[in-house]
Amino acid sequence: MSSFLRSFALVAALIFISHTAHAQTASPSDAITDRAEQAALTRQAEIYLNSITTMRARFEQANQDGSVDTGVFYLNRPGRLRFQYDAPKKDYIVADGLFVHFWDDSMKDHSNAPIGATLADFLLKKNISLKGDLEVTGIRRPQPETLVITLVQTKNREAGDLRLMFNEAPMELQKWRVTDGSGNITEVTLKDAQTGIKLDARQFIFKAPKGYETDFNNRN
Repeated sequence: MSSFLRSFALVAALIFISHTAHAQTASPSDAITDRAEQAALTRQAEIYLNSITTMRARFEQANQDGSVDTGVFYLNRPGRLRFQYDAPKKDYIVADGLFVHFWDDSMKDHSNAPIGATLADFLLKKNISLKGDLEVTGIRRPQPETLVITLVQTKNREAGDLRLMFNEAPMELQKWRVTDGSGNITEVTLKDAQTGIKLDARQFIFKAPKGYETDFNNRN
């Protein structure tokens, strides 16, 4: 895995899972073990996620080193998202329907990867499913009306995990947590989320920052 993909796992939180972390099991004290209830809750989460066409929310990204980044998250399903980090950081991440693009402002560098090669693919699909390529390995209710669903890649169960936390009443995605291949944890919390809103399509097109257009065009 390239250094870019390793750093992207930390920066985007949702985007990549590396290859050595072990999926953790749910705590017996709050785990939901009844299979019928698990299936019903998984389906409820799928219906909710599929109901989202557009979203805008503030986000807080808690990093492994203790730092916290903030910004605005935009989602336009299928295929498009954007993480716009607050100043003074000028990094941003854009999924344009085919690729996920990352601009590292400190390095003045652009990299990308096909959406299908990223964990973000599940969220950006036209029809979201928590089975098939993904597998639910645990469902917890750590407190009333809070649901945590843990997912792994079906074909690589040892590759790490993605945990989605929902408020149940009403159903709302509150945060996600990714464990990468080195055991690093990055958690993103959404705040003041708005759904079903009109978003500017130009936000989901990668455009090199002013002054770097020529270099970007020459390399692409």
